Amino acid sequence: MAIIITDECINCGACEPECPNTAIYEGADDWRYKDGTSLRGSIVLPSGEEVDADAPHTPISDDIYYIVPGKCTECKGFHDEPQCAAVCPVDCCVPDDNYVEDEETLLNRQSFLHGE
Repeated sequence: MAIIITDECINCGACEPECPNTAIYEGADDWRYKDGTSLRGSIVLPSGEEVDADAPHTPISDDIYYIVPGKCTECKGFHDEPQCAAVCPVDCCVPDDNYVEDEETLLNRQSFLHGE
């Protein structure tokens, strides 16, 4: 499953540089599939949806840091545990029950995002 940042976030920013997929963004910042990945131009997501990797997407939160579920791999393929949760001083990076995924799905996403 993806990780979510809860309302307890204190906007310290410790999590953002730890994400190997650049899936974490500051509140109100637009996000892009290309950020921190090898994706560029027109791409087809694993879901079959075609998108422009360079196009900005609406922020998921305007107030606190947020994680883009379609870019989160729980650090699979990089680390033994989600790094955002490991560095969060208030334990607000928790599993997102709305995005339950198995390890194979997360590793496939990691490979898709980074062209491996």
